[in-house]
Amino acid sequence: MSLVSLPGLSQMIEEISQRHNLPKSSVQEALKEALIKGYERFRRSQSLDRQQFYDEYFDNFEVELDTDDEGFRILSTKKIVEEVENIDHHISLEEVQEVAPEAELGDEVVLDVTPNQKDFGRMAAIQTKQVLLQKLRDQQRKLIQEEFNELEGTVLNARVLRFERQDIIVAVQSAFGQPEVDAILPKREQLPNDNYRANASFKVLLKKVREGSHRGPQLLVSRGAAGLVVDMFSVEVPEIEEDIVRIVAVSREANPPSRYVGPRTKIAVDTLERDVDPVGACIGARGSRIQAVVNELRGEKIDVIRWSPDPATYIANALSPARVDEVVLLNAEERHALVLVPEDQLSLAIGKEGQNVRLAARLTGWKIDIKDIVLYKAEAEKQQLEAETNEEIDYEDEESPLEEMTLTPENHDLDEDNETENQE
Repeated sequence: MSLVSLPGLSQMIEEISQRHNLPKSSVQEALKEALIKGYERFRRSQSLDRQQFYDEYFDNFEVELDTDDEGFRILSTKKIVEEVENIDHHISLEEVQEVAPEAELGDEVVLDVTPNQKDFGRMAAIQTKQVLLQKLRDQQRKLIQEEFNELEGTVLNARVLRFERQDIIVAVQSAFGQPEVDAILPKREQLPNDNYRANASFKVLLKKVREGSHRGPQLLVSRGAAGLVVDMFSVEVPEIEEDIVRIVAVSREANPPSRYVGPRTKIAVDTLERDVDPVGACIGARGSRIQAVVNELRGEKIDVIRWSPDPATYIANALSPARVDEVVLLNAEERHALVLVPEDQLSLAIGKEGQNVRLAARLTGWKIDIKDIVLYKAEAEKQQLEAETNEEIDYEDEESPLEEMTLTPENHDLDEDNETENQE
């Protein structure tokens, strides 16, 4: 069998494998695909005027690498037919039976169609090199997808590499020994309190692995996702890792609509153990556990509250640190509640630019209205008094006496006549 020589083939595969951090098998597959494209280029250059090749014409061709003899062969799978219409896809029965008498019509045979070394050509070699680089990139993307697809929603360590407009390109490392891979941290996923500088390190949440061919990084990471807070609490609080304490809900506003309001998170926790305080477990001794999370998030304010199956209690807890006097569930089906607070707690319950009540509403899933309890009761009493007054007026209208008869001269004479008749 003929062979196109590739001196140093084994060493080349080894170097490419190390440089691109790919297994040798992936490098060999990429090289085979590249050599097939080079062979296609060679064939097309040999048949410019004689034959037009359609897209799937070379699907029955494959490359066989020979690392021992340092070269490659081109093999073609052909079908045995009575009358040959295409020499690249068919072969006659008579021709095959010369070497394989047992062959029959419809069988397939694999033949060596390797061109001569010098016929392969310089252009085909250039085509092979270009395709190889592209295939190696494709192999890298494929491995990234396979490796990081399972890591979506988990926290990774990141290091700032460079800046592209308002986005940041960071290097992340998986838990499987994969060297650093580029990822993109978009502007909308950044924290306003972060100080992004070259080589700065921090934790990010792997939000999505983009599939297909994309220019630039495939990994989309976030500093503003609520899952980042959940994961960091899971690391800092052993009770969460051991399922003693569970995180029921999280509401986070990492990028507030106003620059005068800082990032803030509310997290609801619960436990089935009577002797365990879930809020205290998350805060830690002297706030050590929650402070570790706050430090990683560059001072973000975090409220840990106790979850409750009772909506009124849960809503009151969610408005922490404000003190709530009463929660009125106006409409359970539409999940609409009214919260009454003292006057000195009103601004605290609402929060700066409404952030506290906004996060509480997201955390509980209820629409929350907040009112001053004194003003609310005064208004309620006023409305009740007006309602009672209206009811009295309506009652008087309904029970009014019968209209009195108005005496006229005719009526007066009639009455006198009746009286005279009675005397007679």
